[in-house]
Amino acid sequence: MFGDVAITLLKMMGHSGTVPGALPAAGIPAAIERLHLALAAAGDHEKKPGPEPAASDPDEPAPVGLGLRAYPLIQLLTAAAQRGCDVMWDLGAPRI
Repeated sequence: MFGDVAITLLKMMGHSGTVPGALPAAGIPAAIERLHLALAAAGDHEKKPGPEPAASDPDEPAPVGLGLRAYPLIQLLTAAAQRGCDVMWDLGAPRI
């Protein structure tokens, strides 16, 4: 995930948003619940990948909502919770 969106989602999960950071396996179910609640409050809950509505300008790509951006994170957290794994994050390598 990219900077601002990643920080927003971390904060929605109840984390401080610091990078690098980690979430212990025991805290993942609560983080998922907080993320779902925050997305619902933002009006962007349970959006999954799929066809987006057509943009009014055919040359302009349709905006990607926060719920859609959160989908891979929710899947990752769900898999980690099922396996009892911690989740860690850090800054990515700079692009060349």
